[in-house]
Amino acid sequence: MILIFSDFHFTGPYSGAMQAAVMRHAGKNAGIVNLMLDAPDRDPMRSAYLLASLRREFGVGDIGLCVVDPGVGSARRAVVAQCDGAFFVGPDNGLFEMVIRRAQNVRLWQIDWEPEGASASFHGRDIFGPVAGMLAANTDFARHELAVDARFADARNWPDDLAEVIYIDGYGNAMTGLRANMVLATAPVLTVGDLEIGRARTFSDVPAGHAFWYENSFGLVEIAVNGGRADQLPGLGVGSKVNWTGAT
Repeated sequence: MILIFSDFHFTGPYSGAMQAAVMRHAGKNAGIVNLMLDAPDRDPMRSAYLLASLRREFGVGDIGLCVVDPGVGSARRAVVAQCDGAFFVGPDNGLFEMVIRRAQNVRLWQIDWEPEGASASFHGRDIFGPVAGMLAANTDFARHELAVDARFADARNWPDDLAEVIYIDGYGNAMTGLRANMVLATAPVLTVGDLEIGRARTFSDVPAGHAFWYENSFGLVEIAVNGGRADQLPGLGVGSKVNWTGAT
């Protein structure tokens, strides 16, 4: 499968044009999945933690077409990362940092292929989409291998887990960049600003209207309200810092 992760959304021509470019190179039998089209807007750092949480959706040989690219057209490189048998195609801006960091086996290539007349502002359609399609079709393209440590240097200073809200879903639930297994043993209570939020297993374990945090289906710490919206809690939104206390 080719799984698309981007901040392009469904509206406008961008997602459709990029998918058309994929299919033109991969063939009509390519399996394309819109995994996430509302990744954090022009935010490779927060998107990196979300992408890593979705890693379980990728099987060996699957291809992630991942485009959150505020530096499109700049000197940033276009890359393919192979992480434990899955491929990730996109910009070298830290978007793949957590996937790379958590993988056992990694290879990294710089994409040297570029079509004549490529747009300076739409590499998703003109470079990344075609390369994802060519990988799916086992078609060769110009590239050269890089040392894994040659990837975007700033991202290597990012924390292993990001203790803040990184995404609000359509239900108003607030995903954080914290893996739940990193805090479950020591964190019965989270604090966000002046809020103290206790842990529960799932929505039905707390009364209606009650705020809680839990391990979501992607392994992240998520803040929710049973029957309500966590994003309406005072002081809670994307970028809100999350702290936790030890077990008592």
